[in-house]
Amino acid sequence: MDIKQAADTDLAIVVNITHETIKGIYPRYYPKGAVDFFLAHHSAENIKCDILLGNIFLLTVDGAPVGTVTIKNNEICRLFVLPEQQGKGYGKALLEYSEKEISQISTRICLDASLPAKKIYLRYGYREIESHAILTENGDYLCYDVMEKAMDFTGGK
Repeated sequence: MDIKQAADTDLAIVVNITHETIKGIYPRYYPKGAVDFFLAHHSAENIKCDILLGNIFLLTVDGAPVGTVTIKNNEICRLFVLPEQQGKGYGKALLEYSEKEISQISTRICLDASLPAKKIYLRYGYREIESHAILTENGDYLCYDVMEKAMDFTGGK
């Protein structure tokens, strides 16, 4: 398992991981309007901007890309693992990597948790601080929670 900063040549890979995960998992939790909103929000254009800023990291296993995470200051964004690769510890590895990176600059980590991810973040010590609902197409709602975790500068709790 290897985690490296994504390069501009990795754009299609990051978009694929992100969109395949949203299409494969999110329809179990969200209506179509919300899923479409997620796909548009995580567009290739937005992902490309984050790659160019050096904010995106790619997890590979035996050279095959399986997951991605975006780190912006003290915020974990866009943490996705391909549906067929879930349950193997790759999401945990990306989360721990992100926490370690952020703990070097901040004592507080923030993230927006989707419905399928909230339980996982609670298990790793995050707490809900806000809940939001965004009206999307067809009168559908996208619900998510803002969560945070306190850290020390060495990566501990």
